[in-house]
Amino acid sequence: MAKGDPGVTARSRRAAPRSKRAAGGRVGDPELVQLLTPEGDRIESAVGPDGTEYRVDFTDEEYRGLYRDLVLVRKLDAEATALQRQGELGLWASLLGQEAAQVGSGRALRTQDMAFPTYREHGVLYCRGIDPIMPLSLFRGVDQGGWDPNEFKFNMYTIVIGAQTLHATGYAMGVNIDGRTGSDDGEAVIAYFGDGATSQGDVNEAFVWAGVFNAPLVFFCQNNQYAISQPLEKQTRIPLYQRAAGFGFPGVRVDGNDVLASYAVTRTALDNARHGQGPSLIEAYTYRMGAHTTSDDPTRYRIASEVESWQAKDPIARMKAFLVKQQLADDTFFAEVDEQARREAVDLRERVLAMPDPEPVSMFDHVYPNGSPLLDQQRAQFSRYMESFEGSAH
Repeated sequence: MAKGDPGVTARSRRAAPRSKRAAGGRVGDPELVQLLTPEGDRIESAVGPDGTEYRVDFTDEEYRGLYRDLVLVRKLDAEATALQRQGELGLWASLLGQEAAQVGSGRALRTQDMAFPTYREHGVLYCRGIDPIMPLSLFRGVDQGGWDPNEFKFNMYTIVIGAQTLHATGYAMGVNIDGRTGSDDGEAVIAYFGDGATSQGDVNEAFVWAGVFNAPLVFFCQNNQYAISQPLEKQTRIPLYQRAAGFGFPGVRVDGNDVLASYAVTRTALDNARHGQGPSLIEAYTYRMGAHTTSDDPTRYRIASEVESWQAKDPIARMKAFLVKQQLADDTFFAEVDEQARREAVDLRERVLAMPDPEPVSMFDHVYPNGSPLLDQQRAQFSRYMESFEGSAH
């Protein structure tokens, strides 16, 4: 799958009948944009709440590339979870079940666009061409995450819930000030967060500023149904995407387990932003199949039948079904993808285990770009403290 700009025709605003599809299969949920059913049946186009028509026009190879992305991302994520369980990582936040939302939106980004992640956007990170070892070094405590945000147009992981939406808003306001919008070559910004983060003040403040200053920003909410142990109904009285109207910009709900729809909706929102049409909110309706993080036990707050109902909407299974039905891939292709995923997972594990433990004094190295007298004093004091243990029984 090309890392950038596969062709789509998603900016058309022709009026069309809207299909009746309950989000997540729950009775009473509003419509959502869907281009691929859980059974793998292709929908030619879908219309959003404002009349925007969404569709994709991929080549056969690009369809296969999306499937490959989904499988590789899930396998690498599973390997990271296993490493944590074996004591090799301090913590891990799995994306299991959210691959389509992340790969779809990640591939929709153009080269010049900037992304602001949470701590779970491993799929978007992969789509931006960043070595998947990078977040593992962060959670292993080796470094603070080693990629260059300017090089990859992907900011560092943010642990503070919702803080990255303010970072993204400020950055997007700067894009406007620098005049980098108004054309196909313009820059757009995307900020990722979860459904629980919508209850944070930071997120709502970001909505206010982005709306008032017409920032070229897409707010991408992965609604995985739980803010750790709190279900969605304890977070909001209305669908999350409808909150955008109160801040003066459009919102849309997309089937977050549908990689095609996630791509189409995100590409349209980003293109609108880069052309100066301001912010928008995407609610990717999906499900966290595993734990919130490896320190969480989801069996304490949700039932097995709920998980099983969402397994039937698995993003990888539906994409595989689509490829089979359209005769775009055969058993040889699927076996080759599985083998590639296995090899990359083994390589990732080996590289994690080979990481050297950092020297404790290195914590002072990257606090300030040019150092400081106070920091130098603290480093010297800490060094003397560590040296006091040499030759002792401690």
